[in-house]
Amino acid sequence: MTTKQKFLTGILLGAVAGAGIALFLQTEKGKELYASLKKKLSEMADDAGDTLASKWHDFDNEMSELINKGKKFVGELEQKAKEATS
Repeated sequence: MTTKQKFLTGILLGAVAGAGIALFLQTEKGKELYASLKKKLSEMADDAGDTLASKWHDFDNEMSELINKGKKFVGELEQKAKEATS
């Protein structure tokens, strides 16, 4: 089978599969499946958003702590430098 034939076979199979799915989704079972998938994907998106917000909050808190520790460290170094030069 040549590359051109493989390509055309792929196009034909894709079109047949797409038509089959479209016909299935028009049936009552297909509509139920579509509604179920839509609901599940919406729930998953909400969960992902909540998880991302939580992780961002945790990251923000950790960064604030690190910044405060860094400021404290620099302050201590400044104090030691003043003491050493006095």
